[in-house]
Amino acid sequence: MRQDAVTLERFYASPLGRAAARVLAGKLTDLWGDASGLSMLGLGYALPVLEAFGSAPGRMIAAIPFEHGPVRWSASERGNASVAVGDPRLPFPDGLFDRVIVLHGLEEAGDPRAYLREIWRITAPEGRIVLAAANRAGLWSRATQTPFGQGRPWTRSQLSNLLSGGLFQVTASSSALYMPPLSSGLVTSAAEGWEAIGRMFTPGLGGVVLIEAVKRLYAPPGGGAVAPVTERLRIARPAQAARREDH
Repeated sequence: MRQDAVTLERFYASPLGRAAARVLAGKLTDLWGDASGLSMLGLGYALPVLEAFGSAPGRMIAAIPFEHGPVRWSASERGNASVAVGDPRLPFPDGLFDRVIVLHGLEEAGDPRAYLREIWRITAPEGRIVLAAANRAGLWSRATQTPFGQGRPWTRSQLSNLLSGGLFQVTASSSALYMPPLSSGLVTSAAEGWEAIGRMFTPGLGGVVLIEAVKRLYAPPGGGAVAPVTERLRIARPAQAARREDH
């Protein structure tokens, strides 16, 4: 059973939720730059990180599961759209999106493989996706007062195997949310400091695992390279290089 939109909105309006969104959005904008002119989709409840891209993408759609209920999205005033979708069939034509972000989508998916097949279908050839899921080894997957403590958490290897089996090639990985999931000003105001400390002393043990992959028309099983972890993410996939490849 998926979480309702009111609970998600309340969390991301809190100091802890705003800090979490800031950290995750920073990871994505570091990875993809401003995504100028690209067609972008957010699946699950990706509104807090989609907004970090502003008006740069040519198209930005938030696909919200029916079970969440109605949502409010201020970015829709800039020509973007939010739509309610079923599980797993998505109401989009093949190859529509250059970039896909999945946040709070995979943990509660009834059939993750079918869910990923739909994502592959609607992603453009050589398009890129990021799966962001609660880390089984992290503290946040145990914090049931947050959205990351709901559903099934994942490990980095599980996500990589899922992607490789679904004709995606893994290109980079990262961990995020090293701060403890506590609603304390001392924690949330220093979120970036927690990230720096976590990357140095406990790499890979953040509350969320992020895996980037590219859609291949054919990708051999296990064909994804070993993905670099958090602190090497920018080196592995600089934003300028990513934009050059897209043209």
